[in-house]
Amino acid sequence: MMVIDGSFGEGGGQILRTTLALATALQKPVKIINIRAKRSNPGLQPQHLTVVRALAEISDAEIDGAFKGSRTLVFKPRDLKGGNYVFNIGTAGSISLVLQALLPVLSFADRPSTVEIIGGTDVPWSPPIDYIKHVMIPLLSRLGVKVLEIKVIRRGHYPRGGGRVRVAITPVKVLNAINLTNFGKIIEVRGISHAVKLPCHVAKRQARAASEFIRERLKIEPTIDIECYEPSKDPHLGPGSGIVVWAKGEHSIMGGDSLGAKGKRAEIVGKEAAMKLVEDLSSNTALDRHMSDNIIPYLALARGTSRITGAKLTLHTYTNIHVVSKISGAEINYEGDLNKPFKVVVKGIGLSY
Repeated sequence: MMVIDGSFGEGGGQILRTTLALATALQKPVKIINIRAKRSNPGLQPQHLTVVRALAEISDAEIDGAFKGSRTLVFKPRDLKGGNYVFNIGTAGSISLVLQALLPVLSFADRPSTVEIIGGTDVPWSPPIDYIKHVMIPLLSRLGVKVLEIKVIRRGHYPRGGGRVRVAITPVKVLNAINLTNFGKIIEVRGISHAVKLPCHVAKRQARAASEFIRERLKIEPTIDIECYEPSKDPHLGPGSGIVVWAKGEHSIMGGDSLGAKGKRAEIVGKEAAMKLVEDLSSNTALDRHMSDNIIPYLALARGTSRITGAKLTLHTYTNIHVVSKISGAEINYEGDLNKPFKVVVKGIGLSY
């Protein structure tokens, strides 16, 4: 049985999600030790337990150590079963991070799947659901991933959560290698600015600040949709706001995001998202700092050799490169230093069903 040390690299929940996703897709038993060792509240928390139990249900896995605070987990997957699933995180834990673990697995299931996840759609330290929908999924589709729908039924913010997202996935026989090394000319910049249980002017001010920064730096007029609700008709559980902006290029897509917080002016929120996007675009690479992290497991499973360039080698990406290569057996080579632009070459294993 392969043993993965959860204290490696960034030492957080990503190692757990990546390990379990690949172990399940490859039908490999695995033991994870020192789970989330570098976090202030180490061990499994509700969001991570949702990933464990969801993948166990999908793969009929035998598990040991799946309880809150557990720092060791044994996971033995068996058959992959598509179908209709509902998973409730029970907190404002990130729906996007649960999807991060489920999508590679359900892409190789025995039949199409529909998954509803209840939790946080726009919460700190995770990709907003609009980033998943408008940046991550379009790029993954180039490898062959078939996500037919991501529907945000209700947004959920920290601390109350309660967001609900439905995702429809069609399995594939094999994923194909890609080359994403050049962004190319910017074709358009779009975005979504939202405010929940807050005055609509919050979403508008976020959008205005982002637009002004993008217009000044990129010399292009962005189109940012406004999403807000009359307080009396708002179905959401708690207040919150955020914005995601993304640029479509000739060859790739990059995104930037920011969340509102108590005492944080809407103009700061909007400008932060725009600054992230502009900074990553200025790197002359193909992928933003978050996508280069998320795409690595798929490249390892794909058939052929993939080449990508990323705006910033984050500790998350560095960790994923090493964990993915160990679990999958894919050959992964990279050039670059932490927090600098980098490039990666991945010789995928060509997983097929």
